[in-house]
Amino acid sequence: MNHLPPPNGVPRRSFFQLTLGWLAATFATAASAVAAVRFLVPNVLYEPSQRFKAGKPDDYPDGSVTFLEDERVFLLRKGNTFRCLSAVCTHLGCTVNRADRGYHCPCHGSVFSDQGKVESGPAPHGLPWFLVTLSKDDRLLVDKSEVVPADKYLVV
Repeated sequence: MNHLPPPNGVPRRSFFQLTLGWLAATFATAASAVAAVRFLVPNVLYEPSQRFKAGKPDDYPDGSVTFLEDERVFLLRKGNTFRCLSAVCTHLGCTVNRADRGYHCPCHGSVFSDQGKVESGPAPHGLPWFLVTLSKDDRLLVDKSEVVPADKYLVV
């Protein structure tokens, strides 16, 4: 039995190989084009600013510890000094509450002193203190990206 090529000159097996080759090349080109377009789109996560204005110094009475819910911080005033303590537990990120003495995490029971140091619980380290400055319009400006020692405070 003699296999002769079809009258158009392309054997059936060669036709399927050519078709699969062209399909593979088309798919590879399309995938490369999609990857190139995706590369041109910026992969950026837009987060809110870590700096915020907390109001005028006169808004806070002497000796107060004010919880700023939107920013999850405590603003402390003692005399003419201001400090800002994070209200985010260092264990799993729960919001800590002000207690009779210090701060308490309601999620897993960590207890922090008035200075933000860990007294008990699973928290690996104390609550951070943030930089407090005065803006040009005489408002308190807190920068949560700037961690400072517990003894650093703003004098107004």
